[in-house]
Amino acid sequence: MVKLELKYGCNPNQKPASISLRSGGELPVKVLNGKPGYINFMDALNSWQLVRQLRTVCGKPAAASFKHVSPAGTALGSPLTELEQRIYFTDPEEDYSDLAAAYIRARGTDRLSSYGDWAALSDICDASVARYLQKEVSDGVIAPGYTEEALEILKTKKGGRYNVVEIDPSYVPDPLELRDIFGITFAQGRNDYLPKPEDFTNIVTRNKELPPEAASDMAVALITLKYTQSNSVCYVKAGQAIGIGAGQQSRIHCTRLAGSKADKWFLRSHPQVLALPFVETIRRPDRDNAIDVYLSDEYEDVLRDGVWQRLFTRRPDPLPREEQKAYLSHQTGVTVGSDAFFPFGDNIERAHKSGVSYVVQPGGSIRDDNVIETCDRYGIVMVFNGMRLFHH
Repeated sequence: MVKLELKYGCNPNQKPASISLRSGGELPVKVLNGKPGYINFMDALNSWQLVRQLRTVCGKPAAASFKHVSPAGTALGSPLTELEQRIYFTDPEEDYSDLAAAYIRARGTDRLSSYGDWAALSDICDASVARYLQKEVSDGVIAPGYTEEALEILKTKKGGRYNVVEIDPSYVPDPLELRDIFGITFAQGRNDYLPKPEDFTNIVTRNKELPPEAASDMAVALITLKYTQSNSVCYVKAGQAIGIGAGQQSRIHCTRLAGSKADKWFLRSHPQVLALPFVETIRRPDRDNAIDVYLSDEYEDVLRDGVWQRLFTRRPDPLPREEQKAYLSHQTGVTVGSDAFFPFGDNIERAHKSGVSYVVQPGGSIRDDNVIETCDRYGIVMVFNGMRLFHH
């Protein structure tokens, strides 16, 4: 197919809309089911680049959950732990593939934001992934291929309207990137940066102990940031983004937003949250929303009379803010990445509260000394990788 006509652009009043190659050649994507729209393809093509590059750099299956042209979550694939199976409410009878585990983790980064997501898979979609996707509210998926069983499962989703896109993994885009804004054409070289081991050697803090696992998490953070609307900050632990702050005008707001998401990710494993007595018939989105509100300052919205009865078999006790802080104070080993330099030490102060032990950022602020000093105060390892990764 040389040109694919779309229903409309970003909004119904934006017509006509289509996708094609400027060269007029054949598109590297095939729609196997459904009818993806303009925003669907923006999510699909950005998310595919992200997971392909995670696969290339980290050597493991990778997945992403995208919403509005930024990742809600990203992760590498490896067997799920028993705790992860509990916090992500997986099927205990299912033997999940590593690719399925990657998507489960990616969606688990921020399940509230992943509602109605676009899923991206680095490897051929198998039945294990398809069965999990079938249960979640999702708009579509992109992958380099699908097993016959997986495709049949996905074709039953959303009454047969679920969007399934296959992309040619050998496709290489033109090195020059073009876009029009207000009738004016912008051109720039495509951002082909991929993190390399030598990018993590410029350790500027007193603590210079950077284990291989943390260096890998730095790579996950940087590739995630590369496809996140700027300004952006990403918290990563054990190959999974656990908090992403996107599109904020102030970097400290990115750090706070991503940190608050990381905190909620940690708190999902708090014993009191794991023991929430949900009614058996609760829908997955309602359960996710209830957990999010329960962990917020508006917890009374799900615990007041007339509401809790629809969610729980009994009224649970609140999880006090003091207990939440105490639980979070024991978390460590988190990596935080930033798409541009941290201008003040307040970003490190906030990151430290969410268990950050490692930082990767370009460096280059006139206040780098203040940021380094703040890291040294907490024994945090910080790398200057010298690469800005703005994405717009």
